[in-house]
Amino acid sequence: MNYIGSKFKLLSWIKEEILKVVGNDLSDKIFCDLFAGTGAVGRAFKKDVKQIISNDLEEYSYILNRNYIENLNLPNNYLLLIDELNNLPLIDSGFIYKNYCLGSGSNRQYFSDYNGKKIDTIRTKIEEFNYNSTLDLYYFLLASLLESADKIANTASVYGAFLKSLKKSAQQNLILQPAIFESNHQNRNNKVYKLDSNKLIKNIAGDILYIDPPYNHRQYGANYHILNTIAIYDEFIPKGKTGMRIYNRSNYSKKGKVLNNFEELIINAKFKYIFLSYNNEGLMSLEDIKSVMKKYGKYDFVAKKYQRFKADKTDSRNHKAKSTYEYLHILKK
Repeated sequence: MNYIGSKFKLLSWIKEEILKVVGNDLSDKIFCDLFAGTGAVGRAFKKDVKQIISNDLEEYSYILNRNYIENLNLPNNYLLLIDELNNLPLIDSGFIYKNYCLGSGSNRQYFSDYNGKKIDTIRTKIEEFNYNSTLDLYYFLLASLLESADKIANTASVYGAFLKSLKKSAQQNLILQPAIFESNHQNRNNKVYKLDSNKLIKNIAGDILYIDPPYNHRQYGANYHILNTIAIYDEFIPKGKTGMRIYNRSNYSKKGKVLNNFEELIINAKFKYIFLSYNNEGLMSLEDIKSVMKKYGKYDFVAKKYQRFKADKTDSRNHKAKSTYEYLHILKK
């Protein structure tokens, strides 16, 4: 997914810097990805550590990480199930089509009519399957739908608004693709949460804490509200032109609250090594972060220049600076 704040392109650098501090052998370490997003960082360390703890307050993120981090083995019949879901007769009475497709009269065009109907069809069927005693398959199928739907969404990658005309990728028919993950026979203790990070931190402990909170005023619950709606698939009255749902508002996206929340997090973190990803345009300055972290142990930071996030070719934002700096703040408590 082309995701705001994604660390996919920075993974090799982040991992290299963490290993420089902690050492190359992580086999006895507990690694926590506290603001997990799409789970790129947790997945990068999944095979290296004793346990991954993953957390994010957004429902779509929980589902992705529940599949990629906590699931152990791919279901034996997953290809048959994917094929079945891809070939169901379409329904035209589902929530996505009625509220987020132009043909329904909603005046919203997040998806083509066909794709909206197919999302509804697959999402409804996923809920009807019998999962016996495990929900692993449920989260695998739902993660597959979220990623597949995102690929054909008629947006500039974020869902704060839809495009007036269907872009080329949105004109393609949705094909459900499996959200394949690496099987993990040895590590059966990975745990995924959907909690406020400042509350969760009081109840967990480990060795390596990786923190990647929101940098600015943009709220992820608003920018990815359609993915949350597909994930939750509840009944509500979408609000306004964009069909917004009620969403979480992070204190890390509030100028007046972010620094106090961050220090509270550091105080309560029962981890030896803490790594914070933050860029040079965030609500907290370099000096703000340094002043907090150096109170609680040995502090350092490294920086890397990289290309600014741009949603896709339809993103018309005109930034004077084409690059920005990512800081990795390091604290040994």
